[in-house]
Amino acid sequence: MRVTRSVDSVQFLPFLTTDVNNLSWLSYGVLKGDGTLIVVNVVGAVLQTLYILVYLHYCPRKTASLLGVLLLGCGYFWLMVPDPDTRLQQLGLFCSVFTISMYLSPLADLAKVIKTQSTQRLSYSLTIATLLTSASWTLYGFRLKDPYIMVPNLPGIFTSFIRLWLFWKYPQEQDKNYRLLQT
Repeated sequence: MRVTRSVDSVQFLPFLTTDVNNLSWLSYGVLKGDGTLIVVNVVGAVLQTLYILVYLHYCPRKTASLLGVLLLGCGYFWLMVPDPDTRLQQLGLFCSVFTISMYLSPLADLAKVIKTQSTQRLSYSLTIATLLTSASWTLYGFRLKDPYIMVPNLPGIFTSFIRLWLFWKYPQEQDKNYRLLQT
């Protein structure tokens, strides 16, 4: 973005949804008093927010919609649901649904991967990171006996194994430049 001074080739929605996800889990962690959820999601929210601020610097027309989404979410959970236990349950359910949709989103390319028999549009490193992250959170949720943490991370494990199977079935060709360097 800095080099081109443009956001034309950069998608905004993944960073917005990840930031909303981090902020939601951060709120859940604050309500539960869970330091692990708080620390991890503060770091994630700060990084995503910094990215969004850089994005907005090059595309200021998105500012109002971003602030509107965040204010509506915060307003609902903190003003419209005054009972802390009800707020925790509703926020946990919201976070769960949001996390499940985040983990299922890479499967949107599944048909194209199978049709083209190419995994070029998939990221192997992101698949491994997703597998490790979702497995860690599932185990953490299991340890706490918290279904709002455990259950939504199971699809992350499942979808990661599907993508790993696709990498095995349709291996990516090595980059031609890399092959030239080997000779």
